[in-house]
Amino acid sequence: MEVREKSVIPIYGLAVCWVIYCLIFPLYKPAHYILLVLIGAAVYFALSKLFPGRVRYVEVPKEPIKSGDPEIDKLLEEGRRAAGEMRRIAREAAEGAVREKLLRLADLTEKIFEHLLEDREDYSSVRRFSTFYLPPTMKLLYAYERLGRVGEEDFGENIAGTRKRVEEILDVTISGFKKQYDGLYSAEALDIKTDIEALKSFMMKEGLYDER
Repeated sequence: MEVREKSVIPIYGLAVCWVIYCLIFPLYKPAHYILLVLIGAAVYFALSKLFPGRVRYVEVPKEPIKSGDPEIDKLLEEGRRAAGEMRRIAREAAEGAVREKLLRLADLTEKIFEHLLEDREDYSSVRRFSTFYLPPTMKLLYAYERLGRVGEEDFGENIAGTRKRVEEILDVTISGFKKQYDGLYSAEALDIKTDIEALKSFMMKEGLYDER
């Protein structure tokens, strides 16, 4: 979105003009005030033309896509909020490989929930994921973030060990989330496989396909 920011120079110029006028010319007749206003308006107009300001472009946040089903939309919002928190923790409390893993986890989380926009039949699977897998994952990430606020010079065996264990479990968590996401397409994969076999069978009958 285009946002035009006005320059402050015309306002400052107008103020300086009035100060100078008041120091040089009298102000005891109505005509003097009218002249002051006219001169000020002319100065402001001229400076506005010379210093029009600048145009800044800002990104307008996109409205989240909704399904129209209150239950699904509620679940979508929950998933998007969790993914957003993962990205925030990645930015503020992690670095290097750990940050990349958290961002990957956030992407997978978002994809799992956004899948409902394509197939509402998987609502129960996503709901189960949201109930049993997401809460303990977020609990670990919040603990990792909280422990990261402790200065490294104060790290003891408990703090360092706990953060290390959370970092190590990220690979397992990513793998689990990937399997969860892939599993959402199992029904579609089965349908496609069935369609392929049916097509092959029909083409074989017509002499258009020779399976060797």
